[in-house]
Amino acid sequence: MKQKITFFTIALLVTFNLFSQNTYVFLGSYNRDKTAESIQVYQLDTVKGKLTKVTSAKDIINPSYLTLSPNGKYLYACTDTKTPNAGSVSSFEFNAENKSLTFLNKQSSGGENPVYLSVHKSGKWLVNGNYTDGSVAVHPLLENGQIDSIAQNFHYTDGSVHKERQTTSHIHSAVFSPQHDYLFLPDLGADKIRCYRFDATQKQPLAETKNPFTKTDLEAGPRHFTFHPNGKLGYLIEEIAGAISVYQYENGTLKQIQRINTHPDKITSGFESSDIHISPDAKFLYATNRGKENNIAIFSIAENGLLKNIGYQSTLGKHPRIFAIDESGKFLVATNVLTGNVVVFKRNSKTGLLKKVGKEIKMENVSCVQIRNI
Repeated sequence: MKQKITFFTIALLVTFNLFSQNTYVFLGSYNRDKTAESIQVYQLDTVKGKLTKVTSAKDIINPSYLTLSPNGKYLYACTDTKTPNAGSVSSFEFNAENKSLTFLNKQSSGGENPVYLSVHKSGKWLVNGNYTDGSVAVHPLLENGQIDSIAQNFHYTDGSVHKERQTTSHIHSAVFSPQHDYLFLPDLGADKIRCYRFDATQKQPLAETKNPFTKTDLEAGPRHFTFHPNGKLGYLIEEIAGAISVYQYENGTLKQIQRINTHPDKITSGFESSDIHISPDAKFLYATNRGKENNIAIFSIAENGLLKNIGYQSTLGKHPRIFAIDESGKFLVATNVLTGNVVVFKRNSKTGLLKKVGKEIKMENVSCVQIRNI
């Protein structure tokens, strides 16, 4: 009996170790030096939280935001960001077996300063949002992972009340609905969450809806948006206001049910809220604050979807633009642009709180992180 238990225990340990070695962390950056490794890939040890570098890519200008195909085989990047009169999206093939990252091709982003990418669950469509000129572009994806030329491209010009930040539209993200039949576009410049139907079977998948946008609070500055795993709730982080709005979601429509600050009451101005994610167990929501705070705001999620602030965790750096939570929910990885450091935190599944683990990774102007088990 003891021998059987021993063999069973060993088998479990081997399986767990293999899983931990198949979790990859993809890092993008604002880096104009073509000789620099502007995209880097690491393995995440999901036992200890250690990051081990496996490959990188050069000859790329400002791959500031990354996303992956549903199967994890292809990596897509916003490139030529923050470059006047320019903007592109690029594709790469990631081979987990031989630990290689190979450039495939590049296409126009359909607007200046692309800042966000999403891939449809079918793996056949890529959508990117362009911040500076307030536009969205839809690209077909080829079977070999390459990006095809633009199928649809919409530009917006309306603004809102902030005299400096909202003179015109600024699309800051492009997020599919839980069923991938709608596309939501938070518009920081117009205080709107724009919405389209998305039919992946059509050559031009975006179609107008009865509710083309949801108006947010004035001077909110809608930035990133995420859905609850139950598919019935949506959460918007507002960059200018430093707040999160909670929405009930149904068939392409959003109804606000709560608005809560991402910062302590003592901080009354200079907000730069940025990214937002929900833990896989749907019990906690995390949101990053840049500027004066440089932290992660932590919220518990009630059964009705409402949020309650339970604490803050320093990101141990400056300007945490993007963070990610691994699929197991055990680890959160934060990137700090101005200090060029990547920090791994272990997440307490019961309290939701975070604790730094492992050794920090240094990467100049690191701006984005995506995590995938492949």
